[in-house]
Amino acid sequence: MYSKISNIVLAFHGCDKNICDSVVNGGSLQPSTNDYDWLGHGVYFWESDPVRAYEWAVQLSKRVKSNVHTPAVLGAIIDLGRCLDLTNRQHIEMLSLGYDWLKQSYKNEGKPLPRNENVGSNNDWLMRNLDCAVIEGIHAMAREEKLQGFDSVRCMFTEGGHVYDGSSFREKTHIQICVVNPNCIKGYFLPREADSEYNIP
Repeated sequence: MYSKISNIVLAFHGCDKNICDSVVNGGSLQPSTNDYDWLGHGVYFWESDPVRAYEWAVQLSKRVKSNVHTPAVLGAIIDLGRCLDLTNRQHIEMLSLGYDWLKQSYKNEGKPLPRNENVGSNNDWLMRNLDCAVIEGIHAMAREEKLQGFDSVRCMFTEGGHVYDGSSFREKTHIQICVVNPNCIKGYFLPREADSEYNIP
């Protein structure tokens, strides 16, 4: 009864400037369908964090064969709808159900379960194949049982190095949103600089 996030959320997507311009002029973002996506398949955003979105675009631009040449940030107005909110205790319990369903499904097919893996010396589990499969399993369970599915998935991730010695805070901690239902995206915008003569409300 209390799990729906009622507020509209402002979120940000790091991408190439050409994609940014195209979407603002009436285009749309394509969902990510990688096996290692952290929150399953959908369109990804950084909640309330254009700086982190820009850092991500810059990081992408440095990869070999990247389609990001000029890093840019696209803003979005999102209604999370029915959200699988993994900052919510009730929804975290659903992960166990999704895992059990996935484990049985893979056992029936005689396949090993996917695994989360690190990349190089990074310890943040950048390749989250298991988590992605579990969340996709939750969506599949809802379809199988003809239940109302989730429009979006939301989670906070602690990532990066410690902010200072002995700290539990991490440099890249963020809230990520994966939009499953494209109708949750009510509009796109280009972020603007604040007017320094006024307070930011």
